[in-house]
Formats: sequence, C-alpha cells, structure tokens
Amino acid sequence: MPLNLITDPWIPVRCTDGRRLIRPDQIAEPDVLFPDWPRADLNIACLELLIGLVYLADPVEEVEDWAERSPDPDRLRAALEPLTPAFDLGGDGPRFLQDQERFEAANGKVEINSPDMLFIDSAGGNTARNNADLMVRRGRYPRLDPALAAMALFTLQSQAPAGGAGNRTSMRGGGPMVTLVQPPMPGLWHLIWANVPLGCPQGHDALPWMAPTRRSEGGAATYPPEDGNLAEAFFGMPRRLRLVFEGDQVTGVLQKPYGANYAGWEHPLTPHYRMKEGGELLPQHPRAGAFGYRNWLGINAASQSDLRRQAAALTGYRDRVVSTGGARVIVAGWAMDNMKPRDFILSLEPLITDGDALDRIQRMVAAAEICAPALRQSLKPVMGEGTALDALREEFFLRTQGPFEALSARPGTAARWLAEMRQVALRIFDDAALPRLASARIPEVEHILRERNLLLRMFAGNGKVGARLHAELGLMDEEKVA
Repeated sequence: MPLNLITDPWIPVRCTDGRRLIRPDQIAEPDVLFPDWPRADLNIACLELLIGLVYLADPVEEVEDWAERSPDPDRLRAALEPLTPAFDLGGDGPRFLQDQERFEAANGKVEINSPDMLFIDSAGGNTARNNADLMVRRGRYPRLDPALAAMALFTLQSQAPAGGAGNRTSMRGGGPMVTLVQPPMPGLWHLIWANVPLGCPQGHDALPWMAPTRRSEGGAATYPPEDGNLAEAFFGMPRRLRLVFEGDQVTGVLQKPYGANYAGWEHPLTPHYRMKEGGELLPQHPRAGAFGYRNWLGINAASQSDLRRQAAALTGYRDRVVSTGGARVIVAGWAMDNMKPRDFILSLEPLITDGDALDRIQRMVAAAEICAPALRQSLKPVMGEGTALDALREEFFLRTQGPFEALSARPGTAARWLAEMRQVALRIFDDAALPRLASARIPEVEHILRERNLLLRMFAGNGKVGARLHAELGLMDEEKVA
C-alpha cells in the first residue's frame, strides 16, 4: 500500500520509553523527543520537514501564539488532514516532491538511476564510471523502503548540490548550513514550534508538485512571492524526479534536468551573508571540520556587521523570548567542495543574545583571527608551506575553544584571553620547532628563534600587529608600539 506522509506512521523517533514510528501530528505527544533516522543528515532534514508541515497547516499567526500555543496532537492532526492528497509517495496522482510529468524510462531517453542517488554523499555517475569513488561510495542503497526513500528525497530537494548540466541546486545552494533554536523545554514539539515562522494556514495548492512543473530551460529563475509565502522555502523542487517502485520498495529514480531555478530567497532556517556592504544576501555554508568559536558570529551569535545575518528563526526567537537562558542552537549541514561532499557538520552551540556578551565575543574572535595567521607565519621556517602549516593554525583554534567558552561568558577577561592564546600559540610553536633545533644549522636555528621572539613581541603588544591585537582587546598601550 503506498505511503502517505500525513496519515501513516513513518517517522522513527526516540521517546522517553524507547523508539517507535509516528505520524507528523504525533510530534505533539509529550513522550516524543527527537527523530531517529540512521543518518544525521536525515534527522536534520526531518526537523525541517516537520517545521514546514506545521508552517503550512497550523502556523504561528500572531507573535503571542509562540508562548500561548500548547502541544495538541488532535488539533495538529485536524490541521494536517486537508494536506493528505499532496503527500502520497507513490500512486497515479500527485506525488510528494516529484514531477507531475510521468516521464518513463522508454527508448533509453530517461535512465533509471539507483535510489543511491538520493543521498548527497553517494557517488555520481561520472565518479562511479571513472572508479573515483574513494571518499563517496556507490551502490550502498540498491533499494529503499518507502519511508527512508521519502526522507532521502526531501533531504536531496532541500539541500541539492550541483548535479551536472541542468540539474539545479537547492534554493540555498548545495549543502546549506541549517541552524535551529533548541529551547530549554524537552520534547520534539517545543523544538519544532520554536522554529516555525509567522504565517497563515495554506492548502496543498501552495505546494509546487500540485501545479504544472516549473522549468528553467534558458536559466529562467523562480523568485520569492510578493506575499512572503514561505511554503516553497520548505518544499522547493530544484530537481525533476520520479521514484520507481517494485512492490513496496523503491528500486530506482528517474531524473530530468531543468527543475526550478531559485533566486532571491532567504530561507528562515539558514544564516546569510554579503560579500560587500549592500551586496546580495547569500546562504551560508559550513566549513569542513569542527564548528568552533571562530564560526559563531552571524550563526549562534548575532554579528554587529551588516555582512552577516542570523537565520530568521534565531532572531525571531531572540526578539520574542524574555530570557533565552538555556536555549541552544543546532548547527548542521554538508560541507561541500562543489559537487563533492567533504564532511557533515553537526554541533550544539549556545545561543548568544546578551549585548555585552556579543561585543566581547566579537573582540575575542577578532583577536584570535589576528593571532592564528601570526602563528602560521612564525612556523614557516619550521614547516614550510603546505597543509601541515594550515593544520597547526587550525590546531590553535581547537586548543583555544575551551578557554574561549569559559571566558566569553564573563566580563573583564580580555587579558586572560590574551594569556590563554599566548600559552597555546607558544606550545604549538615549541612542539613543532624544538625537535628541529638539534639537527638544524646555526642560521636555521637563529631564524627559528627570531620568529619565536617576534611571536612573543606580538603578544606583548609590540609592532603593528601587536598593537592591533591589543587594541582589539581594549588593552592598548601606545608605549609598547615599536
């Protein structure tokens, strides 16, 4: 029997007493804690899907609703019921997030792809043909049960990377950063409700697969609607896809090029940035590696610059909640190198809203961004150029993460932060340089020691870089500037 995503239990969740499958309306039951898919990217996408469903069916209509609305499974079920015809995964009618045109794999015109293609970290066709799938794998999912296929389909449409000629990226580009408020109250309902935008209930006609296929041959772009309707932000269709079923399993995917080509959208769950003052807002994408304090500004901590903008879900929560104490931010997303996935980022960070704390964090991050390149420069005589040198710069940020979190929460700690950075930088320098000194020639030893001394002088506030470092921390002493 075909899966319907509104009326059938299909979402695996962790509960206070174990694990079970639920319908979307059951997120309002008090024992439901968090999605429990076998992959972290599917869990994050599932949260986005649930936020989109609530926005579509029973959203926040007045600011007071966020505080006054209680979790009510019966109310949510009744609100979602009219959407049922749009959420069949298979069958002869409209299909969830699939093309209206029933293109078939006839005469070799449309190739049947493995359902593996629904996963962002799977090998593409050229990668597999060239036996280049060393970091991304082929053939892991030859068939999928309908629930897993539905969740993978949503994940791909909402985060689609570049996929060859005519295969469009998501409206946030490939591998967008997702940031969600996690309020202090436990339970999946509170997490979802905290991130639902303001809006009005809408019928299934707002969904793109319920209308003629929107195509983009010639580069035609789909811009956000003038009425601010965000339904397509959650249910966009950059890819033209049709799932192929054998019995109750998904065994293939048909794809045609030139789905919707999105432009000008600002997704409420993604932070944005500008390349220059007054420039176009662009969706933020995560870097590979640990998400540390150097990435906080504009993400979980509001930036004082117009070049970075927090996700609307976070700023909305900050503006309407009297005390954000205990609230955190889920930060997630694929770090991509064009079409190639490098790393999936998943981190839980504090939500920073206090004005004094934001100013302190701004200064501390700026100071670290001065010190890290200086450390890298000082190590060139030891390491030369290359990835090893860059790795030691990243090591500086990793080792200062703990001190940063402890000190950024308290005023009057600028001198302590400077001392912590100095200690870490010297330790990294000495660990890399000392083993070289025993076998180095005298000119090399002198060069290494000279670089160490310049590093010490910078932390003492001497020289242009040292003066800039102390000024950033409010520790300026003009007599120290050489």
